[in-house]
Amino acid sequence: MTQISGSSDVPDMGRRQFMNLLTFGSITGVALGALYPVVKYFIPPSSGGAGGGITAKDALGDDIIVSEYLTEHKAGDRSLAQGLKGDPTYVVIAEDDTIEKYGINAVCTHLGCVVPWNASENKFMCPCHGSQYDATGKKVRGPAPLSLALAHADVTEDDKLVFSPWTETDFRTNEKPWWT
Repeated sequence: MTQISGSSDVPDMGRRQFMNLLTFGSITGVALGALYPVVKYFIPPSSGGAGGGITAKDALGDDIIVSEYLTEHKAGDRSLAQGLKGDPTYVVIAEDDTIEKYGINAVCTHLGCVVPWNASENKFMCPCHGSQYDATGKKVRGPAPLSLALAHADVTEDDKLVFSPWTETDFRTNEKPWWT
């Protein structure tokens, strides 16, 4: 018995092409879906807006909303937030109950310890090797070679705190910033 191309046992070319296309499309879709996270892993995250700022995060990883933050923190307070590059950064509350225009990176310039604020001494004191910094993060006692790094602290229109890189002259030393 001879089979004819149009019989029900042998699919015609249109059906074959459709099945091949469907198979190829399915395999391609699965492969791309599996490769997407791998490719995404190797692409560095963007730094945000034109200023390269990043929204400050609190201890729970939530964005810092300035109006709420100021109700919980009073003048002279220095508390840690997640800043640029994920570094712990102090948010400084000014005497007029506003956020200062700068944040202080809490990583000691000696060996990288996180430097706590000592309110009774009114300075930052490193527990690792005794380096001390004044209220603005300027080095007052070694062995740390440099002052703590700064970041701009700005309030956005939607009431969030944003840290951005400090590239201007260090107001504490009148020198070019070492951390840029």
